[in-house]
Amino acid sequence: MASYGEKLIKNTYDYFYEGEIKIGNKLACSSCHLNGGTKAFAAPYVGLTNVFPTYIGRENKVESLEERINGCFERSMNGRAIPENGKEMRAIVTYIKNISINTVNKGRLTGQGFVKMGIPNRAADLKHGQLVFEGKCTSCHGKDGQGVPQPTGKGYLYPPLWGKDSYNDGAGMARLLTAARFIKANMPLGASYDAPQLSDEEAYDVAAYINSFDRPKKANKEFDYPNLTKKPKDSPYPPYADNISLEQHKHGPYNF
Repeated sequence: MASYGEKLIKNTYDYFYEGEIKIGNKLACSSCHLNGGTKAFAAPYVGLTNVFPTYIGRENKVESLEERINGCFERSMNGRAIPENGKEMRAIVTYIKNISINTVNKGRLTGQGFVKMGIPNRAADLKHGQLVFEGKCTSCHGKDGQGVPQPTGKGYLYPPLWGKDSYNDGAGMARLLTAARFIKANMPLGASYDAPQLSDEEAYDVAAYINSFDRPKKANKEFDYPNLTKKPKDSPYPPYADNISLEQHKHGPYNF
């Protein structure tokens, strides 16, 4: 089951895209959870079985690991939830348990989530972000940001960053600060949290540039964060608990 779960995570499009479509794009879970969810500061799965169930502000409730996985299917994969007791979900959870077997944490491990970075005290500069993208990102993601397809045509060697096959606007990566923190520790290819290739300002601006393009729309986003005080500052869609403009929520500065 763990081996099957690894295949589902690394080659998600082979199992979920054709036939009874359960996801809406051709990404893989490992498009964001790099190296099969084992790379530090690339949203790794390692140790998550010791973290969940945990409180999630977006739903304002304590969620199971299965519910959190389905959140990714509905947002990052722009699709729909899969059965929590189905073979595929059980395989994914078994894989996460398997790579977490030697962890004894009762909270989050160092390296879980995304790296911390200095947030510029200004609005993101999309023109500078475009220059960073053109200089650092096009060799993998293409000048049009649409990535490089697998030779089989079923998925991507390098994922699209916007457009119909990218994450939708309700995904965590659609938030500027989340995307910037991911980019800082992992991009361009070969970067790591302890050997980054971009400055904080470059990561900040290129994240805003990437998220300035059209992408699929998540339905019912207005019901996210029932407690609006839990909504992150960089959430790119209303409603908000404050009177800060939509533009500032999307692009900063986040000095509020």
